[in-house]
Order: sequence, then C-alpha cells, then structure tokens
Amino acid sequence: MRFTKATNYALHTMLMLVSASPAKPVSVQKLAESQGVSPTYLSKILTRLVKAGMIESISGANGGYRLSRNKDDITFLDIIHAIEGTASLFECNFVHGDECSIQAVMKEAEKKMESHLRKAKLVDLLQKGANV
Repeated sequence: MRFTKATNYALHTMLMLVSASPAKPVSVQKLAESQGVSPTYLSKILTRLVKAGMIESISGANGGYRLSRNKDDITFLDIIHAIEGTASLFECNFVHGDECSIQAVMKEAEKKMESHLRKAKLVDLLQKGANV
C-alpha cells in the first residue's frame, strides 16, 4: 500500500499551517520552498485542502493560506481523504456473493488503519517537538 506524493506534501503543508500564526497567512511560495516542490504543483494540493474545508485562501499582497478549522480537530485521516478520496483500498473483482472472505480481511485491516489515522492529529506532533 502506498500513498501518493501529494498526500506526503499535504501532510507536511498542514503541519506547517498548524504551527503557523492564524493571524498571518503563509504564502504558497514559502510552503513550496520548505518542501522543495514547485508552487504550481503545491497549489493543486492546496486547492483540494480548501475544498475539504481545512484551509482557506487569502488574496492580496500579504495573502496565502491559513487554517479554516480548529487545529485540534484536524486528523491525518482528514488530510488523506482530502487528497486520496474515501474509496476503499481493496475491492474484490470476483462475483461470488456479498461475502468475500478475502475482501472481509482487507476491509477489517483498512478499518483498523483508518481508526489509527483518525486518532492521529498534527497538533500532537507539535507537542512532541516535531520539526516543521
């Protein structure tokens, strides 16, 4: 199982925004430079996070991005769903009724992973001294 690079950039971007002052938006240029990615590519990721209601875009000379939700409520799973979507990681391709024993095992594993990611919050990383 592998998440896309977009998810990696989104998680790191959100960590930066969680640590930033809500009074001063962070520019896409600064966010992109800190991760060594192009501002154009990061803008596409930021658009998804805006659509998910986690951040907002501020226009103008001193514009940029800032959180639009309480930082204490943002989970890893929220960010992953904003970038990757909510579709199941595994779907059985065989037609053998509602109960596929392989799919049942895979769905149970996915539920456990989602439960862990739902509990994991970026703000907790800051409290543990994460590098931003």
